[in-house]
Amino acid sequence: MVKVLIVDDSAIVRKIFTEHLSLAKDIEVVGAAPDPYVARDMIVRLNPDVVTLDIEMPRMDGITFLKKIMAHRPLPVIIVSSLTPKGSAMAMEALESGAVEVLAKPGGSFTVGEMGAQLADKIRAASRARVLKRAPAPGGAMATARRAITETTNKVIAIGSSTGGTEALKEILTRLPADTPGIVIAQHMPPNFTKSFADRLNELCRINVREAVQNDSVLPGTCLVAPGNFHLLLRRSGARYYVEVKTGPMVHHQRPAVDPLFKSVAKYAGANALGVVLTGMGSDGAEGIKVMKEAGARTIAQDEASSVVFGMPKEAIKTGCVDKVVSLRNMPQAILDLV
Repeated sequence: MVKVLIVDDSAIVRKIFTEHLSLAKDIEVVGAAPDPYVARDMIVRLNPDVVTLDIEMPRMDGITFLKKIMAHRPLPVIIVSSLTPKGSAMAMEALESGAVEVLAKPGGSFTVGEMGAQLADKIRAASRARVLKRAPAPGGAMATARRAITETTNKVIAIGSSTGGTEALKEILTRLPADTPGIVIAQHMPPNFTKSFADRLNELCRINVREAVQNDSVLPGTCLVAPGNFHLLLRRSGARYYVEVKTGPMVHHQRPAVDPLFKSVAKYAGANALGVVLTGMGSDGAEGIKVMKEAGARTIAQDEASSVVFGMPKEAIKTGCVDKVVSLRNMPQAILDLV
């Protein structure tokens, strides 16, 4: 049984979350706090496995409280924020401060039912996450690549990730050279947060990172991130690769999902592609990595020791279609070696 503490200043949100999470037989809501000061005492008394945390609250903001949790009593924290530009920026800061996941509050593109199901899935994943005190950021990005990359115009790197993926992607992308082949990413993330995530990475990386839009070209030195609530698919016209951004049914309860992206890459890039499965809950990407391998692509999965949740990589490895299993630290060079 996963014990959850809900921290939100809205009585309505606390009530909705409690009602929906209580429907899950493996989740117990042990308490609901209106602010971080009350939450602090409840954490000590109730010893929850996972905390859901709003960002904007009275007396103390959620990010400040998150940093205190990570410094004094690290445990899995899921940020649940409204979809506003300000909230998106703060959510990205929260991920860098130790949150294992970010979700949007009900409303906008999400119904309460969809939110309840997603939150329950994220809580299950978070309960198995490895949460440690935050280590100082590395002193600088990797110098120029140790291996020259040639003939990049017809190469495509496809990456799929979920829980823990935002930090894993940051670790990888900031260490890739400016002439890296074109990258397409499906990271499980709600609307609006993907643009903030891509913009933040673009400031840190030598490659250009942006949220994908319809018909964007997949070019060397460019990374396209699937927009929240949309699937991202690779297409080809002659020698030009480009993307299609579309709606459609959720796959593995996700949109964007990894399998549709990987299958489209297999179809249009074939042996000129590399598929990478990173940390995350569930099996999204396993079927797609199999299709990519059958089309001649090279494949990589993140190892268990460096994964926040060893779900997606494990299922991909079980297919027998993963060429290499590597740690997050060694992932950038492994990508360059195989591409």
